[in-house]
Amino acid sequence: MAASMCDVFSFCVGVAGHARFSVEVRFVSSAKGKGLFATQLIRKGETIFVERPLVAAQFLWNALYRYRACDHCLRALEKAEENAQRLTGKPGQVLPHPELCTVRKDLHQNCPHCQVMYCSAECRLAATEQYHQVLCPGPSQDDPLHPLNKLQEAWRSVHYPPETASIMLMARMVATVKQAKDKDRWIRLFSQFCNKTANEEEEIVHKLLGDKFKGQLELLRRLFTEALYEEAVSQWFTPDGFRSLFALVGTNGQGIGTSSLSQWVHACDALELKPQDREQLDAFIDQLYKDIEAATGEFLNCEGSGLFVLQSCCNHSCVPNAETSFPENNFLLHVTALEDIKPGEEICISYLDCCQRERSRHSRHKILRENYLFVCSCPKCLAEADEPNVTSEEEEEEEEEEGEPEDAELGDEMTDV
Repeated sequence: MAASMCDVFSFCVGVAGHARFSVEVRFVSSAKGKGLFATQLIRKGETIFVERPLVAAQFLWNALYRYRACDHCLRALEKAEENAQRLTGKPGQVLPHPELCTVRKDLHQNCPHCQVMYCSAECRLAATEQYHQVLCPGPSQDDPLHPLNKLQEAWRSVHYPPETASIMLMARMVATVKQAKDKDRWIRLFSQFCNKTANEEEEIVHKLLGDKFKGQLELLRRLFTEALYEEAVSQWFTPDGFRSLFALVGTNGQGIGTSSLSQWVHACDALELKPQDREQLDAFIDQLYKDIEAATGEFLNCEGSGLFVLQSCCNHSCVPNAETSFPENNFLLHVTALEDIKPGEEICISYLDCCQRERSRHSRHKILRENYLFVCSCPKCLAEADEPNVTSEEEEEEEEEEGEPEDAELGDEMTDV
């Protein structure tokens, strides 16, 4: 039984405290499913809603490589200067204006049993009350034979960076149901996310796990069952149910990115400085990012994903009228209008990043079809319908130079914070 829209809205308002009643969820079509629509005029630049995820989790390789984030809200835990030192590989790296760093280490707390770190007492309590009692490994945190550690190691062995999902998002779904007094309510909320056919689910799992996905999926299902079996959602542990759960996370997971360094840079941009001082600071920041690129490449943020009920109702457009971001340096997702949106108009975001949106219609369709299993019919795609269905030579040359497949970006654009 699906949750009512009132249940969804009350949940978003209750947990996030920032949802606005300027939107409503409507059925669009059998192809699109539901969509999110404005019920009043929304001006360009206005925050349409702020949403807290039902569950979120940091990517496992990201955590293993010491991108330190709050285990609950994914807020970056390193000071901006520490972040810069690690990313540049320069222990002596010093940042000007250290007072602009917003990280409060004095507020950090760890779980007294397994030592995972939180940005605050509020996050530690929230995690404990929702799922961590089930998932806390206690003193076995570093024991490779602990069921959860075996599950995580198996996941890392089949899903390498750039990461687009985490088995721990599924684990937190199960743990949330396990701990909940009202299990049916949480099951209804999780059932809100779009479902795929069996063949479509296999395509998504194939994308996440590679050519040997059937054997790998069964191994993960067995380890998942050993670690977390719950009678209330017993269907999630069957071969078909586990594949569906896997596809749900692969299709609906919204990328989350946080960075104390990026927050510091934004604060520097807002400083009122003399022209010469501004020029020096901008040059310093430009060189800092060049040093980071040389040492670390493109992996700058603490990264993870979450399940957002309202955001998942936003359909894709190659010319979106709204965008997602994480300006609070945690898992709170802001959806902001890119242009004026009239009452009755659908609110659309883009599942492609800025560069992908500038590519040919054929290339955009290829990425969307491979990763989201639909053909886009947005105004831009309809206007370009007469274009030849071939990838331009320039794009092919670009792909060869970059050495990246077109599906390198799975999941929604992870907006830099």
